[in-house]
Amino acid sequence: MNKKVLITGSGLGGLTTALRLANRGYQVEIVEKFSTPGGRLNQIKKDGFTFDMGPTFFSMTYEFDEFATDAGIEIPFTFRELDTLYAVNFRGSEKRYFIHKDLDKLAEEFKDVEPDFKNKMEKFLKRGGDFFHAVEYKILKRNYNNIWDYLLAMSKVNPKYLPKLWRTVWDELDRHFESREVKEIFSLVAFFLGATPFDTPAIYTLLSYTELVHDGYHNVEGGMYKIVEGLTGEAKKKNITIHYNTEIVDYRDENGALKSLVDQNGKKWEADIFVVNSDAAYFRGKVFKRPEFSEEKLDKMRWTLAPFTLYLGIDKKLDEVPLHNYFLGDNFEEYSKKVFKNTITFEKPYYYVNVVSRSDPGSAPAGKDALFVLCPVPDLRFKKDWSDKEIITRNIISDLSERMHIDLDKHIISQTVMTPEDWGNAFNLYKGSGLGLGHDLRQIGSFRPKNFDEKYANVFYVGATTLPGTGLPMAVISSKLVTERIIKKYGLLHT
Repeated sequence: MNKKVLITGSGLGGLTTALRLANRGYQVEIVEKFSTPGGRLNQIKKDGFTFDMGPTFFSMTYEFDEFATDAGIEIPFTFRELDTLYAVNFRGSEKRYFIHKDLDKLAEEFKDVEPDFKNKMEKFLKRGGDFFHAVEYKILKRNYNNIWDYLLAMSKVNPKYLPKLWRTVWDELDRHFESREVKEIFSLVAFFLGATPFDTPAIYTLLSYTELVHDGYHNVEGGMYKIVEGLTGEAKKKNITIHYNTEIVDYRDENGALKSLVDQNGKKWEADIFVVNSDAAYFRGKVFKRPEFSEEKLDKMRWTLAPFTLYLGIDKKLDEVPLHNYFLGDNFEEYSKKVFKNTITFEKPYYYVNVVSRSDPGSAPAGKDALFVLCPVPDLRFKKDWSDKEIITRNIISDLSERMHIDLDKHIISQTVMTPEDWGNAFNLYKGSGLGLGHDLRQIGSFRPKNFDEKYANVFYVGATTLPGTGLPMAVISSKLVTERIIKKYGLLHT
């Protein structure tokens, strides 16, 4: 018997779920609020330049291999591994630290500030690796029906790892290293999660293991949006239709099951099964109007930092600037602890720069470069007014000009700015939070919003704010977990 699945949202979680289910015989249809697919994994084309809007590199590529096998497709894009992961510059210094996957090269970078660096880093990475492999299948890649399931799973993890739950990322680094530079650079993994190293559990230092040892960092040949283009191409082959400019605002139920979702024009979208790739907490509050996910309740949860992003086209090449760069200041702890709640100025901001055209020359006209700049900022709970976006933009460009020894103002020929308000409006991100719910102890595992609905047995969730968490590989794992739930309930329609 045929079963129709309606997926709301065409982010990576939605697209991979669609292809997994289609391979099992389900009829799949997708509705998307934005004008193009991909969610935060999107693209901007302007003035002859092309920019990836969000993620620019990722790890755990083997999750895409597993997905492709499960969906019955060939991976429709090409990974490109990075030998030099990124460069870091501290304000007031000409020194650039290059983060290499090769530990001997990496040790050379820190020989002047961290005695016996290689030995310390090997111990640090081994502990991170041991923990990663201890929890990968026992905790990370599994569903939980309730809190007791989760606690039972946790009880099977060696208790020697328990202290990592109570320490922070910064605490863990402080146990292994002495220099400010090393601790600040390798605590950046917390910012990858949309948080800071002073409020992120030490368990996430395992990300250093995934970036330096386990799989490394990769981007995609031709730009990250090739992932979306490839997956939507495969979706078309499987007769999966995507409807754009369609925002779900209401619903209709019948006999205890969801009957249809209603868009902004009043059109009803009916299905047997519904998969929500919109934010799992925000959707429950905004569309289903659940009291436990009211704005008041959501505001009390820990959300990730919001993105303030610049997309710059310049009329010259910056050959001396690496592909991925972090520009840090000289007040790391103060800045990190204050930025979340908007108690710091953005006169001297911290930010990341991706020279897009360094790896993908086609993203900029000949002789020109495309730059993507991301500055983590407070979400709309703490900074509601972004009318000062031009001032913040000026501050970032001025600081970047000084660091790169070039007057960028004279060379910018294309400029696009997106504030947290813009991001929130475009992709229904709660209060502009860039990566959904954060990952403190109260919001991991079974404490995250479930990937099945509390009321409707035919409604499921996929994406950053449900299991297992934020990031591209996590979205792919999330699609596997929600597919397992659906198949367990409704079965294979064909093999």
